[in-house]
Amino acid sequence: MKFEAEVIAAYGRHLRVRDATGGEHDARPFGRRVQAVCGDRVACEHDAAHAEVHVTEVLPRSNLLERATARGGAEAVVANLTQIVVVIAPAPAPDLFVADRYVAAAASLGIEALIALNKIDLLDIKAQADADAMLAPYRQAGYRCVTCSATTPESLAALRAELDDHVSVMVGQSGVGKSSLIGALVPNLDIATGALDRDAEGRHTTTSACRYDLPGGGAIIDSPGVRDFAPAIDALEPSSLGFSEVDRLSTLCRFADCQHLREPGCAVRSAAENGTLDARRYESYRRLRRLFEDLREKRGPGQRGNPARRPIR
Repeated sequence: MKFEAEVIAAYGRHLRVRDATGGEHDARPFGRRVQAVCGDRVACEHDAAHAEVHVTEVLPRSNLLERATARGGAEAVVANLTQIVVVIAPAPAPDLFVADRYVAAAASLGIEALIALNKIDLLDIKAQADADAMLAPYRQAGYRCVTCSATTPESLAALRAELDDHVSVMVGQSGVGKSSLIGALVPNLDIATGALDRDAEGRHTTTSACRYDLPGGGAIIDSPGVRDFAPAIDALEPSSLGFSEVDRLSTLCRFADCQHLREPGCAVRSAAENGTLDARRYESYRRLRRLFEDLREKRGPGQRGNPARRPIR
């Protein structure tokens, strides 16, 4: 029997799919060429002889979030998104360079990005001021930001409103509370969560990507926490690398192929120097640019590619 389904959980090559009737099945890809991830629409076939469901084909995707590998390749993460929700928190200490790379990935895919500052119940007055300053460059660049806490239900209203009618993935460092937020947003879920390690770095509490339907419409995908992330280089818009401020300012640069590092007449660098472009965001762009070029070099001349320019929202 053949049917179509959606991948609602993926752990390696072990999948959980949901068919059109709402029935759920454990499944596995049929053949090594079938690489399905959470969020994919797939064609399935029930193998009665072995009491298995095989995923035989991944149906066309609207988009695919991918991470870069150490050799410049790409590893699929989740598919068919309309929004990336980047979760940060007071603890573990936020790595905003990782957050920037997720935001850049969203921009280069042409989908929405949302910054969610979680665990606001841990903030005192000074820490609240620091948090506001941390979010200010994102707001100035045009990104939506919300603050919330899984332990205070009234704080979740703004986040819930931003998730309605979206298919979102929650991403961020391990330990920032993504699973706790989803547990608070979706009733009757039993999601394993964990405390922070002794060195204040988050440890993994989610071992697979799982999709959950939201009561108000839309869906949220919980993804494993990370300590680092770089978007796949072919998925990045090659001029601005997904930094919306760089994209807007680049039209004023002297050279059309300006990389905004050392070139004369660079409007991006000038804006960083005079303070109209946030210095930390500019440094984040510089780091991603260097990584982008390093990974292209590792791929070799025949595989560097020439990704088409994508619109930045």
